[in-house]
Amino acid sequence: MLCFKTISSPIGSLTLTEEDGVLRRLDFGRVSGLAQAVPGDSPLLALAESQLREYFAGGRREFSIPFALSGTPFQQKVWAELAKIPYGTVCTYGDLARAIGKPQAFRAVGGANHRNPISIIVPCHRVIGQDHSLTGYGGGLQTKEFLLKLEGVTL
Repeated sequence: MLCFKTISSPIGSLTLTEEDGVLRRLDFGRVSGLAQAVPGDSPLLALAESQLREYFAGGRREFSIPFALSGTPFQQKVWAELAKIPYGTVCTYGDLARAIGKPQAFRAVGGANHRNPISIIVPCHRVIGQDHSLTGYGGGLQTKEFLLKLEGVTL
């Protein structure tokens, strides 16, 4: 069963979607198009909400929420590398491309980063441009800047 819950946060509404006991999505805003999903709560969604609140309060640096990411093998590699970026640090799209053994694929890495279905928990906000500038983010650049500042990153 697909279940979702929308919560408030310092960056606006976040919609959490669970399926089969794992988090499948974390979306910015209220998400429409969840026709097969039912609004509700579950132990997993409550845990995700609690850990996100702790993160936004500055008390959590890592998440321990079971999740599953659906994507191509290339996307899976990129997302696995994203998950390794430590709290309070950043890397570039080129760094990620090199880490997955595809040094010329930095644009494709950017595309996979953009399609990350579980933002914040899989920290795509920690990826910046080669010139250390803030570049695209699904939640908007203000949100990316907020999250990086929350983690103590200054650019």
